[in-house]
Amino acid sequence: MDRAAIVLAAILPVAALIGLGALLRRVPGLGDAFWAGAERLCYLVLLPALLAVGLATADLSAVPVAAMAGAIVLSLVVVGAGLVAAKPAMRVDGPTFTSVFQGGVRFNNYIALAVAAGLHGAPGVTLAAVATAAIVPTVNVMSVLVFARFGTARPTVLGTAKALATNPLILACAIGGAIQLIGVPLPGFVVSAGRSLGQASLPIGLLCVGAAFQPAALWAKPRAAAISSVAKFVILPLAVWLACRGFGVGGAAAEIALLFASMPTASSSYILARQLGGDAPLMAGITTAQTIVSAATIPIALALGG
Repeated sequence: MDRAAIVLAAILPVAALIGLGALLRRVPGLGDAFWAGAERLCYLVLLPALLAVGLATADLSAVPVAAMAGAIVLSLVVVGAGLVAAKPAMRVDGPTFTSVFQGGVRFNNYIALAVAAGLHGAPGVTLAAVATAAIVPTVNVMSVLVFARFGTARPTVLGTAKALATNPLILACAIGGAIQLIGVPLPGFVVSAGRSLGQASLPIGLLCVGAAFQPAALWAKPRAAAISSVAKFVILPLAVWLACRGFGVGGAAAEIALLFASMPTASSSYILARQLGGDAPLMAGITTAQTIVSAATIPIALALGG
């Protein structure tokens, strides 16, 4: 299977699940309470299980962990700071900006993992785990801070610190990383249960995105969606490419870093927008639009990485 086929094989099921979610939203009996519960389940249980078990069980012995993580984190911080600095010129309100920001810095790890495995097999999955470990805490800390400043649910300094300390995704990365450092193997049943929960996060999260998708919200704010997508598909990949060169990251590690940088924003962006006072309908629209556009941008980023 060539690279174009691998990319399409990873993206088409994602788009199909989002579309199915939009259809299921209209099924009697699957109302707001059902979808709200599904969102909370993803945010509190399924996504954390995916991250914690993935990091705890990854083989990092042959991976340039520090250089690869450093290149990714530096790129995210620079692009995130640039978006905040550019907010006055965007002429958007606070909740709208939170969706622009998330769309510009968050990644759909599910698609990236599928493509990484297709390109490089088990070593690709390990490199993807390193990228995930660098990305998830960074983007979640930045996103929570942005929500604290620009979202409708603005906590105090103490409340912001508590939100960071209790964020399920950050805690999951911390737990998985600690287990990896300690080197104590997890019991088999724990790994199996955690992986099963993690695998469920993809379809349920994408169904929730589809159920929340409101085309009118995207079409009503096309400039905001465009700014977010330019940051995600142009500025961030270029920043990661430059950072990889600066940190001396090459080969498969650089390719996987560029692969993650070319990803559409994550389905968890919508869930976070719902929980922390962002523009959730716009976030759902940006997520869907970027997933479609990424079919063209991912091959370009892979060529740049190669």
